[in-house]
Amino acid sequence: MALRLIPSTDTLAGADLASIDNILPFRRPSAEAGPPRRLHLSPPQLAGGEMQALEETLRSGWLAPAGPIPKAFEAAFAEAAGFDEVLAVSSGTAALHLSYRVLGVTPGDEVWAPSLTFVATVAPAAQMGARITFLDVEPGSWTLDPDLLRDALAQAAREGRLPRVVVPVDLYGQCADLDAIVSACDRWGVPVLSDSAESLGGQGRLRPAGKGARLACFSFNGNKIITAGGGGALASDDARLITTARHFSMQAKESTPHYQHETLGYSYGFSSVLAAVGLVQLRALEARVSARRAVFARYVAGLADLPGISFMPEPAWGRSSRWLSVMLVDPERFGADREVVRRALDAAGIESRPVWKPLHLQPAFRGSRMIGGGVSTGFFERGLCLPSGAMEPGEQARVVEVIRRLARI
Repeated sequence: MALRLIPSTDTLAGADLASIDNILPFRRPSAEAGPPRRLHLSPPQLAGGEMQALEETLRSGWLAPAGPIPKAFEAAFAEAAGFDEVLAVSSGTAALHLSYRVLGVTPGDEVWAPSLTFVATVAPAAQMGARITFLDVEPGSWTLDPDLLRDALAQAAREGRLPRVVVPVDLYGQCADLDAIVSACDRWGVPVLSDSAESLGGQGRLRPAGKGARLACFSFNGNKIITAGGGGALASDDARLITTARHFSMQAKESTPHYQHETLGYSYGFSSVLAAVGLVQLRALEARVSARRAVFARYVAGLADLPGISFMPEPAWGRSSRWLSVMLVDPERFGADREVVRRALDAAGIESRPVWKPLHLQPAFRGSRMIGGGVSTGFFERGLCLPSGAMEPGEQARVVEVIRRLARI
């Protein structure tokens, strides 16, 4: 199944921002009605219809992670995400944990992932006793560097220490180059697990996020483009993997009249209540991606002329969902560093966040091996995530104005 293509809104070449504004949902009253509201990074957004779906679900009596509603959500998500098989679970982290389990990660195994990511990418593997190796990202996409990976795998093969699994991350909506990554891993028989929690609606080489990996994991956390208020999913074109993961997600209970357990599993079910919300939200996916790309386009139009300001690139082979709009600040050219900008925005009632602190710099992973690191560290030192959710162009202009006031022009 292929992802339904989303109408393009080119971000750097002649985007019609006036027409883009028309697709932004939830128009709000102007600030004249009172003090300007605080702008958050990526607040949850209703699509309309959630209350009716919840009422119908509650009246049906289906609340637990069973019955027709979670099944309907899995089918709808499989179509939207472009995969044959989907298992919805209680969180994106649970999806990653189950993926590591079905791919055979055991204590002492090596798991490789980019350092520039959120901790949930590798936390379950570390908790399972795996040794984590971090790799740097490439400047052109901010995702796992395939050339660095290829060389590292060849060296690991010579040393007899190939990883059990490689986990590329789709960062801030930008898909990793799975073609190159899977090709490098296939040579040595290493499976690829895509952490696509941030990239639903994005594309890489005309394929949906995560497509091409053995498994892909997604999140429906409250800050994501599509939210159920929580939850996550595993997706794959291998039915056996999803069947095994489903068994583990339901406490590994065997199909007997009595409670029989040949192994231990987890309580990772996806409730009917969350599934009902998620079903409504999925209908808005295409519009949400277009709206996020429009937000990014306006930031570029409003700030790209400033010295020392640049933005997360979009490689020719990908189309980011722009879950978050991210800029880089060169303090010598701009006249202020990333933290000065962040604090000024905060004082103006605008939330922004530094780019993920690379995991090889986190105390929790002290002693883990790092291959490269300069690119990830540089992005953390200079990168700032800007408000990217539903907001009026006038509200976004507040963000632009604060940043422009700080510039050395």
